[in-house]
Amino acid sequence: MPSPTSSPGARAAPLAGVKVLDFGQYIAGPGAAMTLAELGADVIKVEPLTGDQARHIGRYGESMIRAYNRGKRSIALDLKSEAGREIALRLIARSDIVIQNLRPGVMDKLGLGAAEIRALHPRLVYLSISGFGSAGPSHARPGYDVAAQAESGLMSVTGEPDRLPQKVGVPIVDAAAAQLGAQAVLAALYGRERSGLGETLEVSLLETALHLQAATWCEYLGGAPEPTRLGDGQPHNAPAAEVVATRDGHIVLSAYAEDHWRRFCRAIAREDLADDPRFSSNERRVAHRSELRAVLKEALAGYTSEECVALLSRHQIVAGAVRRYRDVLASADMTASGLLVEAESADGERYRALGLPYRLGDAPRAAPPAAPACGADGAAVLAEAGYSEADIAALRHSRVLA
Repeated sequence: MPSPTSSPGARAAPLAGVKVLDFGQYIAGPGAAMTLAELGADVIKVEPLTGDQARHIGRYGESMIRAYNRGKRSIALDLKSEAGREIALRLIARSDIVIQNLRPGVMDKLGLGAAEIRALHPRLVYLSISGFGSAGPSHARPGYDVAAQAESGLMSVTGEPDRLPQKVGVPIVDAAAAQLGAQAVLAALYGRERSGLGETLEVSLLETALHLQAATWCEYLGGAPEPTRLGDGQPHNAPAAEVVATRDGHIVLSAYAEDHWRRFCRAIAREDLADDPRFSSNERRVAHRSELRAVLKEALAGYTSEECVALLSRHQIVAGAVRRYRDVLASADMTASGLLVEAESADGERYRALGLPYRLGDAPRAAPPAAPACGADGAAVLAEAGYSEADIAALRHSRVLA
């Protein structure tokens, strides 16, 4: 599959000509590989004969496939067979990057682990994404997003103070690990241009989840008390990240810097609050948070969420309407962003998805083809690697190739 360019005659995509072999499952590994595909790389997804496990967990799993596998080609192999491993080794020899997030030790048992493969191919960039990293006592544990949220402290600071710890509403650690993995690969590719050597890279969900909390961890490491769940709001600032009911929903607002607080008071025509002894400084507002919240509720309850956002934005106060997905989809900002792209499969299936959250100059946002069906491109991939039609037929007959 040729690497895309932004338009006829335009400069090539940044990773045009770069070849990636993706052994990933679910989100983190496939997401890292798809980021590279969106940047122009030729990505081959290597699946077991039964497919990526996400293909077997219902509707949300199918959404994972669609969201994190666009722009790839798929080959389905029995990697436990000698012939399947031989195919994998031949494909690796033709690749610049290998990405895997299989259970710890699986790739090593197959003879496809980083140490063995990079000894054969020193220029290769090999990324492994695991649950808990390779160095600690938990290195052999399977790791999912929610386990990393729990063991990194993230769940302990998420939710209401008088209720159970809560996970973030989406698999944020998996998604962040995908982007950090792609970032590490890009750094290694740049380094290879200077040194001629590839790199062995590791990303773990646990370290990713910790990194997402860097400021809170830095505060704690500096001697602050153990952070706790607050629900909305921030422990040392007010009003900060406050969720306030409006006439038709909720908004979130922050106005804790002193000049912001005074602007907020002017915006709601309550300039007296700026000098109220309970609210005259950030420290006083934190100490009187319950009274402050009552004031916010009273001041904004008569407005719609959109009216609140418009009013506060005119006064340069940070505010946002709490929107449902359908509201986000209909918003003018979503439309203007161009983030929504349409993917189309070889058989004409179309679906909408989210593209890369950044732009490269004035190039159109990449909109790679739809995620492939399991094994859809096996014959073409093997033909490129030098296998004859007879070879491919024999591999299918012996159930090495789907």
